[in-house]
Amino acid sequence: MLTYVKTILTRVSFDARLFEKELRKAIKTLIAEEIQELRQWCYAHYGSQHRAILNRCFVSH
Repeated sequence: MLTYVKTILTRVSFDARLFEKELRKAIKTLIAEEIQELRQWCYAHYGSQHRAILNRCFVSH
């Protein structure tokens, strides 16, 4: 599931609203360990582009 989520986020990364929507859905469906891995991956790949979105979505995790 995590690999699928990464693929989706990569495909929608050009649109900030879509990226945030898909990221929120992913966080709801993944287990805690996967969320932590996703968080690290997102900040590594999209930290400069979508930092505000990442901070909002991962604030409680």
